[in-house]
Amino acid sequence: MANTRLTGRLDAGLEKSSLASRFSLTVRILAVNLLPLALLGGGIFYLDGYRKQLLNERYKLARIEAQITAEALAGATRQRQEALLVQIGKEQRMRLRMFDAEGLLWADSFALDEPSFTFSDTSKDDWSEDFAQTLDKLVDAVVSAPPVEDYVEPESENADAWPELKAARETGLSQIKLRDWSDGSPVITAAAPVGQQGATLLTTRNAVDITEAVRSARSTLGVAVFLALIASILLSLYLARTIVLPLRTLSKAAQRVRSGRERDVEVPRLPERHDEIGLLARAVSDMTDTLRERIDAVEHFAADVAHEIKNPLASLRSAVESLGRVDDGELRKQLLDIASHDVRRIDRLVTEISDASRVDAEISRATFEPIDLGALTQAIIDRRENRSENDGHDVRLRQPMGQAVVRGVPVRLERVIENLLDNAVSFSPPGGAIDIAISIDDECVSLAVEDEGTGIPEEAREKVFQRFHSIRPDAEDFGHHSGLGLAIARTIAEAHDGDLVAESRKDGKQGARLLLRLPTVRRSGT
Repeated sequence: MANTRLTGRLDAGLEKSSLASRFSLTVRILAVNLLPLALLGGGIFYLDGYRKQLLNERYKLARIEAQITAEALAGATRQRQEALLVQIGKEQRMRLRMFDAEGLLWADSFALDEPSFTFSDTSKDDWSEDFAQTLDKLVDAVVSAPPVEDYVEPESENADAWPELKAARETGLSQIKLRDWSDGSPVITAAAPVGQQGATLLTTRNAVDITEAVRSARSTLGVAVFLALIASILLSLYLARTIVLPLRTLSKAAQRVRSGRERDVEVPRLPERHDEIGLLARAVSDMTDTLRERIDAVEHFAADVAHEIKNPLASLRSAVESLGRVDDGELRKQLLDIASHDVRRIDRLVTEISDASRVDAEISRATFEPIDLGALTQAIIDRRENRSENDGHDVRLRQPMGQAVVRGVPVRLERVIENLLDNAVSFSPPGGAIDIAISIDDECVSLAVEDEGTGIPEEAREKVFQRFHSIRPDAEDFGHHSGLGLAIARTIAEAHDGDLVAESRKDGKQGARLLLRLPTVRRSGT
């Protein structure tokens, strides 16, 4: 069950990730920045609540006004009543009508004096009014506002033509009715009984101020949202441009590098960018340069391998082809010796190439452990003496008291020391001495191998560490060394955070000095 739930969550996460990845980064930046503005813009529709609040307040006011006016009219003479209707109508911008007990109209403030308001003529509205009315209808539709009856003056002047007047006459209670004028403005009518003789009062208010207040708030919010929208779009496009364009440039450069069609493709480093995009650009550029160097190294290595193997193969082929045409036993023996020698050369070369190609990978996976470099070197010297691998040379080791401990892979460091000794043995004269000195300081353990050979010219001290580069002694047969020994030794040293360099002897004597330096673990003794 738990696995099922986990799988479901993973599937949902992958689904969301897949959905997001369908859109470009520019679209997603725009969406994230525009979504809050869209929500803010939605506030335009919810101004309907503000409108309802204004209408509720106006309902209460209309009822109170009708009741107070009815009370004032109840005990007044007809002349006083007409004066009150005109005065209140002008001051409150309302239309007041009085109906007698029979329901007949006998006084109208608009007939007694100039009308205090007029309804707008929608046939003369300009485009802005038409747009405002259309937006009102759209908002009403979105918020599902209940339909409101249109305001139409009844043809009859009888009180029963007004539902609110009829209800007030029947119940003796004030009544309120909401209608809409053709321009969308609310029209509020209130009916209230006047005195005890059955007369009634009808007030009519054109609440155009509510419509103007709502439209003004809506316009202000709309303009603010529009300006924020434009600013957000411009900022989003700017942000997308500063992010997307460099990424696209890097992507195109990476694709050209991958296709290999343009060898000199330059991945932009964007030095003016000090943000994550700049860091990414420089990392990709460095990675590309490193990749090219590795590709070049592989290509050169392959070419060198082909060249190095071709020589012994050509010699082997010549010896084998000659065997069938030679009857002389002594000559045939010489040809077999040549073939055997070439086979050994090829075997040695293949072994060295194999070691050179996998040394980096093996060390990266290996576990480093503390190693006493002095003890390891002494063991190698003793083993080589027992196997007569030093060719009669006097190998002397000088090391400090205590242990010279480094961290590394024992078999690989052993290979470094073996290669250094093989090189010294090859270049030292017969019976010459080979000195190995181990020293320790606060930062590293040094192992120096000095021979009494011809030495290494200063201009060749880096070349000797290149693969297949070999300066053979005159007395040594061709093919005895592959030219990979020192290259492998330096690779191993660097993989141990150390280095291997070639120098001249410190005592000024003739010969070479190869210095291996490795980080120290601790120093015990001097």
